[in-house]
Amino acid sequence: MKNLSYLLLGLILACSAPKNEGKMGPEGNADSLQKDKNPSQDALDQSLPALEKILLEQGLVDIVQVIPGIQVELKYSTEDNFFQQDVYGDLGRCYLQPVAAEMLAKAQKALQEKSPNLSLLVYDGVRPIRVQQILWDGLEKPDSLKTLYVSDPKIGGLHNFGVAVDLTIVDLKTGKPLDMGTPFDFFGYPAYPDRELQMLAEKKITKSQVANREILRKVMKGAGFTGIDSEWWHFNAFSRKEAGEKFPLIQ
Repeated sequence: MKNLSYLLLGLILACSAPKNEGKMGPEGNADSLQKDKNPSQDALDQSLPALEKILLEQGLVDIVQVIPGIQVELKYSTEDNFFQQDVYGDLGRCYLQPVAAEMLAKAQKALQEKSPNLSLLVYDGVRPIRVQQILWDGLEKPDSLKTLYVSDPKIGGLHNFGVAVDLTIVDLKTGKPLDMGTPFDFFGYPAYPDRELQMLAEKKITKSQVANREILRKVMKGAGFTGIDSEWWHFNAFSRKEAGEKFPLIQ
């Protein structure tokens, strides 16, 4: 009986032991960014806005949870954007596909290794198709020109797959973003990387502003991202073709 009592006690203790929480895998790969569920995580999920729960269910990750020190200010959760409206509602966190988040972590690390007082400041990440439709409908441009500014929601762009990011660099000492020559969501030649020489010649931007852009471009391209010709703040983790083959559109 004594031995049986010890056996029962051992089983009770084993069943009541806490579950291991998800940790970054030894390889630091994209899959390791998706933490295992546990009771405390389930309780946290219950308090999240509905849109965030949907993003988590579709396999995306909150970049603040997996990238040390990165800063986030979702512009589409404010009226400080080209459309002058809040289209994200309660969403205040930035989500990306795990592999894109891993790449962004490399960019953040490279930036802070060289300049510890600087950090990436993310303005936008995944953009669900339902939000893309709002932006498309609200853009006061002919349909033939809209694709210069916003991806057609019928097709979907890289934000809609969770593999594009809009961002700048912030000085942690002052709390202010570096001067890039234009605000985020400025649609004109001064914001175009491929027009910088022309804009310098016309004194629309300065050499120091271009130098700040170069800091951003260097760390992002070093991490595997590519920029686009018309927005200094926008970077893609994959081509449109690759994204369509690897990921579903985020609803």
